[in-house]
Amino acid sequence: MDSSSFSSPPSSSSSSIENPRSTSKPKPPSFIPKSPSLFETPTRPLPSSSSSSSSRIIYSDRFIPSRTGSNFALFDLTPPPPPSSSSSSSSPSSDLGKEDGSGAYSIILRSVLFDNFDRLQSLDGRISSSSGSSFSLPSPFSTPSRNIFRFKAEVPRLRSGVVVEHSFPGALPGQVKCPRKVPRSPYKVLDAPALQDDFYLNLVDWSSHNVLAVGLGNCVYLWNACSSKVTKLCDLGVDDSVCSVGWAQRGTHLAVGTNQGKVQIWDAARCRRIRTMESHRLRVGALAWSSSLLSSGSRDKTILQRDIRAQEDFVSKLTGHKSEVCGLKWSFDNRELASGGNDNRLFVWNQHSTQPVLKYCEHTAAVKAIAWSPHLHGLLASGGGTADRCIRFWNTTTNTHLSCMDTGSQVCNLVWSKNVNELVSTHGYSQNQIIVWRYPTMAKLATLTGHTFRVLYLAISPDGQTIVTGAGDETLRFWNVFPSPKFQNCDRLSDIGATSFVRSHIR
Repeated sequence: MDSSSFSSPPSSSSSSIENPRSTSKPKPPSFIPKSPSLFETPTRPLPSSSSSSSSRIIYSDRFIPSRTGSNFALFDLTPPPPPSSSSSSSSPSSDLGKEDGSGAYSIILRSVLFDNFDRLQSLDGRISSSSGSSFSLPSPFSTPSRNIFRFKAEVPRLRSGVVVEHSFPGALPGQVKCPRKVPRSPYKVLDAPALQDDFYLNLVDWSSHNVLAVGLGNCVYLWNACSSKVTKLCDLGVDDSVCSVGWAQRGTHLAVGTNQGKVQIWDAARCRRIRTMESHRLRVGALAWSSSLLSSGSRDKTILQRDIRAQEDFVSKLTGHKSEVCGLKWSFDNRELASGGNDNRLFVWNQHSTQPVLKYCEHTAAVKAIAWSPHLHGLLASGGGTADRCIRFWNTTTNTHLSCMDTGSQVCNLVWSKNVNELVSTHGYSQNQIIVWRYPTMAKLATLTGHTFRVLYLAISPDGQTIVTGAGDETLRFWNVFPSPKFQNCDRLSDIGATSFVRSHIR
């Protein structure tokens, strides 16, 4: 799409170290057994209620299958014959080391089914018993010659010393899982002129309907990830600018926070403004939805709870921060609201409180990056700014600080994957990188680079596989970082996972 010219208004200044002044920006054969013949099973006479000697025989209509023709030896599941004197002198391993491996296969099968291993000594094909006798087994992936299953591909032999997690006790070691590969390059780049380089703003959000909202200067643009169509939603005029955008959890309502302290609600499907709410004295840089309740955080240090069904502009005011509120996130059960501010504080509020119920003061810089875990109730992650650089984890149920990770760079955003227990963080000074972490070990799965300015904006696609990042270099970059759900019965929302590299304009 051709880029239209736009004169971007100057971004709002902040006195914090998080926003030093910058002078320039670079731009699945089934096994089908042989059909057995139908055995005619003689019916059994049932006892007669008559007392006469020549009672009438009543036959049952129930058929009982005959198993006289069954070949249990095929599976070698019949009990072994009693040992003879000639074979008593032979070692146990002589029978178990037969060419067909049926004895070993039977032992393995019974051990797995009944959890009867004394000890799984190693991964090189040897099993030891408590009596001290040992015997060799074929590879866990090889099968007896009479086995009904056949494997076409040979699986590489496990290396000794490799730690493998078993799916259930007594199971044989499975194939080693290779580390998941995360593409190091974005598959799409969008030019986003006038995307502000301001740490305290939140200008990018991705809806449940696969539409990306971006605040550029005094306008809001919508990019449909299915069709790549760009729509200009609104223009605030020369006297105002966009400071935050936030999609409702369901539906097509988009909240827009402005530099003049207003909050506008738009119906994105119809490109029509529904209402405008005021009551903030300064810019609104953070928005968070909880059903029909919208929370807005402002530079005036307050958080307003707004019910869009009510006539009033807000239903309650939350006070406690001593500086600008720049991070807001509702928990997945909509019971707790986490807020971060330029006062280096992280607060947790419940649905009815006007004062924070939990206060965390360990961060030493502004707290904008906040993310609730979708996998564990009460698990909260937060990140600090330039003077802090740490990601901290909290259990809000027990009110405990769990762990801390120094990332080495200003933490701008955090988002948790809903498909796997991983999270991604974006960073500013000084490396401007994107890091994918595995929780709780906090092992780095990937470090992504490409932005030349601080990666201030982050949103995740509704299928949980793709993230989009925005920076002061006026670009939006799309990355495939998370895997798809293990069990997914619905179709993909779109083809946004294409590997082709495309660069176009957001407007």
